[in-house]
Amino acid sequence: MKDGVNGVALAVFLFFFVVVTAMGFLAARWRKAENADSLDEWGLGGRSFGTWVTWFLLGGDLYTAYTFVAVPAAIYAAGAAGFFAVPYTIITYPLVFTFLPRLWSVAHKHGYVTSSDFVRGRFGSRGLSLALAVTGILATMPYIALQLVGIQAVLDVMGVGGGENANWFVKDLPLLIAFGVLAAYTYSSGLRAPALIAFVKDALIYIVIIVAIIYIPIKLGGFESIFSKAGAAFAAENPATGKPRGSLVPGADAQWSYATLALGSAMALFLYPHSVTAVLSSRSRNVIRRNTTILPLYSLMLGLLAMLGFMAIAAGVKVKNGQLAIPQLFEDMFPDWFTGVAFAAIGIGALVPAAIMSIAAANLFTRNIYKDFLKPDASPEHEAKVSKLASLLVKVGALVFVLTLDKTVAINFQLLGGIWILQTVPALVGGLFTRWPHRWALLAGWAVGMTYGTWRAYATPSATQDHFGNTNLIPLIGEKGYIGLTAFVLNVIVVIVATFALRALKAPDGVDLTRPSDYTADAGDPGVRAELPPAIAGAPGGH
Repeated sequence: MKDGVNGVALAVFLFFFVVVTAMGFLAARWRKAENADSLDEWGLGGRSFGTWVTWFLLGGDLYTAYTFVAVPAAIYAAGAAGFFAVPYTIITYPLVFTFLPRLWSVAHKHGYVTSSDFVRGRFGSRGLSLALAVTGILATMPYIALQLVGIQAVLDVMGVGGGENANWFVKDLPLLIAFGVLAAYTYSSGLRAPALIAFVKDALIYIVIIVAIIYIPIKLGGFESIFSKAGAAFAAENPATGKPRGSLVPGADAQWSYATLALGSAMALFLYPHSVTAVLSSRSRNVIRRNTTILPLYSLMLGLLAMLGFMAIAAGVKVKNGQLAIPQLFEDMFPDWFTGVAFAAIGIGALVPAAIMSIAAANLFTRNIYKDFLKPDASPEHEAKVSKLASLLVKVGALVFVLTLDKTVAINFQLLGGIWILQTVPALVGGLFTRWPHRWALLAGWAVGMTYGTWRAYATPSATQDHFGNTNLIPLIGEKGYIGLTAFVLNVIVVIVATFALRALKAPDGVDLTRPSDYTADAGDPGVRAELPPAIAGAPGGH
C-alpha cells in the first residue's frame, strides 16, 4: 500500500463523484410527472422505464460494489469455490423468465408497489404480507451496509481518512459525506436517481474490467503465469487449519456445496426487494422478458471480474482484510489516474444499489407495515412522505452497521439474507401460479424455514469463525449443501402437509383479489391501474 494519500487517484475519484451527485439531483426533473407525490412516482419512477433503462437499473442493483469487491476476494481467499457466483447468475435468468412477467402484470393491473402487496391481494392475509415485508427489510439492511463497506475499502486504499491512528470522526468523515449525499439525492429524486446514475456506473465498470483483464495479465507475464502462481499459493498449507489454502478446481467433496449454493442463490436473487422494485418500474411486461435475455451479459462480466482474485495472488497482494485485495491490486497495477477511474467505478457501484435498496425497504415499510397496520387511510402523498423518511432511516441503520460493528456482522447478516429470502419463494413465486396452498400453511412454512435456516447457519462454523457458515450436512442425503436450500425444502414440506390438514379442517381461506387474466395483462390493456384498489388500500385484510 502506498504511503499517504494518492492525490491523483483521489482527484479522479472526486470528479466522478461530483458528476454522479449532480446527476442524482437533476434526476428529479427527468421524466417528471405532474404529481410526483406518490409511491408510483418516487418509489417506482412512474413505472415508465424502457428496456435499456431497466437493464442498467437491474444491473446496477444486482451487480454491486460488494460484488465487485467480494467475488474476486472469495477467489483470492479460497480459489475456484468462489466461482459459484458465475453459474448462479446464469441459472437465474431462465427461472425468472417464467415468473417475473407474471409478477409485473398482476402488479400493474392492481397497482401493487411491493411483493408483499401482491401476497396480501392473492392470499388475503396481512400476517403473511407482514412476514414477507419484515423478511425483505431484514435481508436488505446489511446489504446496504456492505455497499458502504465497498466505499470504505476504496477510501482506505487511497489513504483517505487519516489512517488507523486517526480519531473516529476524521477516519469516517469521507464515508459520512458520501452517505449524506446519497441520502439527499435519494430523498429528492427517488428511483429516478439510481436509474440515471446506473448508466455511468455500468460504463465505468465495463471499462475497468476490460482494461484489467487485458492490462494486468500483460504485466504479470500472461495467464499461464497467473494460474501457476495461484495454484502454488492455494497448495500451500494454511497454518491456522493445517490444510491447503484453497484449490483451482473444487474437489469431489465440494461439488454438492457448490451446486446447491449456486441453485439456492439463483432462486433468491430476483426476490430481494430491490430487484422487485427495479422490475416493477418498467413500462411493459415485454421489457422484463427482453431483459431476462440480455442481462446475462453481466454474467460474462462477472466471470472476468472473478479472475481478478487469481491476479491479486499472482501480483503478490498481501492484505489482512480480503475485501481490500482488489482495490489494492488496482493501486499496485494501474497508473494513478486509472486507479482513480477504477475506484470511482467501485464507489459509484455502491451508491446505485444502496439507493435502490433503501427505496425498496422504505416501500415495504410504508405499504405493508405503516399503511396496513398503523394508518390504513394514508393518502398517496402521505405514503410518499413516509417512504422518503423511512429511506433515510434505513440508510442510517446501514451506516450504524458499518461504523459501530465489526464488518463480519454485516457480512454474516447478508449471508443470512439469502437464506431468509429463499423462504419467500412458496408464497411469492408459488402464488403467481397457484392459490392451492393455504395462507396459514404458507406462514407456518415460512416460520419453520426461517427458524431452521437461521439456527443451522449460526451453529455452522465458517472458514474464519465459529458461526454463520453457508453449508451443512443435508438430512437423509448426508452430503454438504447450502443451508438456505435445505431450509426451503423443509418450508415446502410444511406448506404441503399443513395445507392438506387445514383444508381437511375447512379452515377459513382469504379472499383472492386477482383473476387469471391479471397475470398476462400488459400496460395497454383495459383496466390496468396505477393505484391500489380500495380492497388493498383501505379495507381490512385477513390475518
